[in-house]
Amino acid sequence: MSAIPSELPLRNDLVGEEPYGAPQLDVPVCLNVNENPYAPSAAVADTIARRVREVATTLNRYPDREHIRLRQAFSDYLARESGVRLPVEQLWGANGSNEIMLQLFQAFGGPGRTALGCDPTYSMYPEYARDTFTAWKVVHRHDDFTLDLDATIAAIRDVRPSMVVVTSPNNPTGTPLPMGQLETLLGVCAQADVEGAPAGAHPVLVVDEAYIEFRDPGTPSALSVLEGHPNLAVSRTMSKAFAFAGARVGYLAASRGIIDAVRIVRMPYHLSAVTQAAALAAFDHTDELLAQVGHLRDTRQATAEWLRTRTWHGKPLEVAESQSNFLLFGGRFEDRQRIFDELLRRGILIRVVGPDGWLRVCMGTDEEMARFREALDEVLAQG
Repeated sequence: MSAIPSELPLRNDLVGEEPYGAPQLDVPVCLNVNENPYAPSAAVADTIARRVREVATTLNRYPDREHIRLRQAFSDYLARESGVRLPVEQLWGANGSNEIMLQLFQAFGGPGRTALGCDPTYSMYPEYARDTFTAWKVVHRHDDFTLDLDATIAAIRDVRPSMVVVTSPNNPTGTPLPMGQLETLLGVCAQADVEGAPAGAHPVLVVDEAYIEFRDPGTPSALSVLEGHPNLAVSRTMSKAFAFAGARVGYLAASRGIIDAVRIVRMPYHLSAVTQAAALAAFDHTDELLAQVGHLRDTRQATAEWLRTRTWHGKPLEVAESQSNFLLFGGRFEDRQRIFDELLRRGILIRVVGPDGWLRVCMGTDEEMARFREALDEVLAQG
């Protein structure tokens, strides 16, 4: 709990607010923040140390504020991962995809503007909106957490948002956005007006692909339709698939116009020389760092099948279809906090997030998942 003295002139809209963040607890099995459980190897650590050592003697100087070498590394990676080659002018890096999203809200939100999302989704989006004085409105998804396309289209035309934010795979549900729906939304946004913007402006469609590397093979990325859509912005991160959460490196792929808009609001020298060096070192080991993605995908599928064989009060657990490294499960927990607490007592930390009745677990190592299964069976048996 925060304790801000009343004599401090805190912004009126922040009174009573709490800092965002999942619990950080010292427990044996942490499966609550969608991290990659496989730590970088000694070889990766050595390369990071070498690259950081190379820049250490230059730390009296500011870093390359345009981080050109890193943007070229993003380009090389995306050409390989998604088959889309982009020039550095269409790529941008920041301190995690959180900063990417905040910069987009800074550039295209603001007083008199509205951002539109599809609930349930990532709980930070309304905080980006709050922090940039942007109104936040949501369209509810279907019961199976797929997008309600008709309702979303109607809301775009009615609300006239400056930004439409969709997540694929969605957090906390893991639901992918089908390419046909994405193309439909792009067509609608290309014709829609924006409240509070000059005539001729159209909403920016932001696709948050933080978990995209965990998608099923053959599933295309939104990057595949980037060409010809100047109002499409695709946000990514190295935190998840690259097992690089502690380095805080996110990036954006978009038209040159969107990248230039973000460059206006970014802080000077926002990416340190150390961060840039560490990220370049990670790309030196792309194959190794991504080696566990397929295994985590298999773990997700096996865990989903196992969860569907478990029951709660005589009825099978529900499990949301997921293409990420986590699963939303339950659907019928009358007191999900009690389930969470009982798992925590057994050393297993998951997440209370999403609609009532549901819990989220991210994929850990084989040993961690075995401990999760054992603990959950004990808790479910208590009734």
